[in-house]
Amino acid sequence: MAADITKKDRSASMDYIFEPAPQSFIPIKGSDQKFPVRRIYCVGRNYADHAREMGHDPDRDPPFFFQKNPNNILLGNSDFPYPDKTSDVHHEIELVVALKQGGKDISLSDAKSCIFGYAVGIDMTRRDLQGEMKKLGRPWEIGKAFEHSAPCTDLVPVETSGFIEKGEIWLDVNGERKQSGDVNQMIWNIEETISYLSGLFELAAGDIIMTGTPAGVGPVIKGDEMRGYFEGVGSITCKVV
Repeated sequence: MAADITKKDRSASMDYIFEPAPQSFIPIKGSDQKFPVRRIYCVGRNYADHAREMGHDPDRDPPFFFQKNPNNILLGNSDFPYPDKTSDVHHEIELVVALKQGGKDISLSDAKSCIFGYAVGIDMTRRDLQGEMKKLGRPWEIGKAFEHSAPCTDLVPVETSGFIEKGEIWLDVNGERKQSGDVNQMIWNIEETISYLSGLFELAAGDIIMTGTPAGVGPVIKGDEMRGYFEGVGSITCKVV
């Protein structure tokens, strides 16, 4: 039997012209299992104070989204390598929501049932490149979806954390508080975000949503140490190298 399985696996691998990339994942706190990441959706300007600091009206306009790539995830408390082609890299602390199921046009009442758990993440941004793309009316990918641009803690299952509707979130750089807020200050809450997003994309198990950042985003340089925290989920530490 073992020989047959090996032969089958070898045959299956020959369907590709080269070895497929490893599956991106996030560890699950308290478990040996891993959460396989399918897509990363990010909510833009989802805190009123951050919308204002970026020069926008925080009225309740429809939410908008951009994506990072699954292999942009930087696990645990790993060092963050300062990226190329930029001189203005910013931190954006965020609550991450992981989905265990999805669908299209998910109702508000069903949105909670999609949630597997939560993590603390940092949306690292090449702000100068993002700004250039904004001026040209072009997509943001080069400012957002670069290598190691999504540092993330282990996931805390909802059975442990409970469903999150409020909670303190902050980020320090070299021990100095730079960002602070509460997720109850989000313009679009978690269930609303899941429901709205599912009208634009068919969501599925393995999707994660970075839910936006409070005010105080700013630059980091090599040698800086970032420490982020979300109440009831955990903390993340990243040194810029």
